[in-house]
Amino acid sequence: MSLLRTFKLAWEGLALNKARSFLTTLGVIIGVAAVIVMLAVSAGAEAEVADRINTLGTNLIMISPTFTRGGFGPEARGTGISLTYDDIEAIAQNVTGINGVSADQQTRQEVRAGSTTLTDVEIVGTTSGFPQVRELEVAMGRFLSDEDNERVKKVAVLGSDVATELFGQSSPLGQKITIGSTRFTVVGVMQAKGVLGNTDFDSQVYIPLAVVFKTYTPARFGGSNIRMLYVSAENRDQLDSVIAQVIKLLNKRHDVDPSTTAFQTMTQDSIIEAATSTTESFRNLLAWVAAVSLLVGGIGIMNIMLVSVTERTREIGLRQAMGARPSDVRLQFLLEAVTLSLLGGLIGALVGVGGSYLFGSLGSMRTQLVPASIPLAFGAAALVGIFFGYYPATKAAQLDPIEALRRE
Repeated sequence: MSLLRTFKLAWEGLALNKARSFLTTLGVIIGVAAVIVMLAVSAGAEAEVADRINTLGTNLIMISPTFTRGGFGPEARGTGISLTYDDIEAIAQNVTGINGVSADQQTRQEVRAGSTTLTDVEIVGTTSGFPQVRELEVAMGRFLSDEDNERVKKVAVLGSDVATELFGQSSPLGQKITIGSTRFTVVGVMQAKGVLGNTDFDSQVYIPLAVVFKTYTPARFGGSNIRMLYVSAENRDQLDSVIAQVIKLLNKRHDVDPSTTAFQTMTQDSIIEAATSTTESFRNLLAWVAAVSLLVGGIGIMNIMLVSVTERTREIGLRQAMGARPSDVRLQFLLEAVTLSLLGGLIGALVGVGGSYLFGSLGSMRTQLVPASIPLAFGAAALVGIFFGYYPATKAAQLDPIEALRRE
């Protein structure tokens, strides 16, 4: 018997019980949709982490004292090693192959200008190298200078949205604003940058780092100690060279034994890699949940096919009496199982794709569709149909035609 004829018989067998056939596919539909949605959630989480890290800048190196139980750095137990503002200037002058070096400290304050008040505004205390490190541009006026930090000047640079909210279409340059209870003079406005990761650059206000330390950071929370330096290398090929130069310079400046590890460095790639390894267990858990869903769907198919074999015993005996071989009967029932599984896989793929976009739009968690998940889930559905359909199909093929015809 031809394959086309066998498939036609299999389809007719499924069409006789449309409701039961559809309900049988639900397990596969849910399993396939779960595979696609869960991989989209996992990929979205990883992409969100990568985006947040990449908002820091390009080819970025982060340097901080090595934390131990005794303090910062192995030598810090007695000497209290910490990074200082002078380290920024030293790196800028002595390390080659860099675009800039900076440090920052955030606080949230109320900002007022005239009768307009903005609450919970992110205030970023930073240095002159911040635009080069974070790849920002000044649209009007200037950015903070080294002199502003050295003299602890009360000057501010506004993000584009903050400037518009406070001054509308008027020029903010030279205007006075109050941050918390301290008055500042606006010296610049940044070019619109938008939201990257979890950072809205246009809603920030930039002031000298020294002012944040003096005015807004309590001494018990670190005072004027810089927790982390950011160095932007000119290109990725120079990352290792820049790291070596920076560590050598800091060891010399803080009189640290080079054989110890007083300072630790991180790059964006290393952070992303660490975050990815963290989410790997989450992704594996999701994969197991999806696999269990497919397994349940496969068991449902096998169960229904066994019931179908029992119900259609007389039909099987009649076909065998008319010349159908056991292999033809086996193929027919196997095609029924595979057809159910593939239909479930197709519907599940559509539900999974739609669910991924819907979940990302309505939920708080980002999703990112993984194209490879669609053929992967569809192929898994086909394998489920073959695996769980083979036993019922073999049982049908092994029926004795004479005994089958005797059954009512």
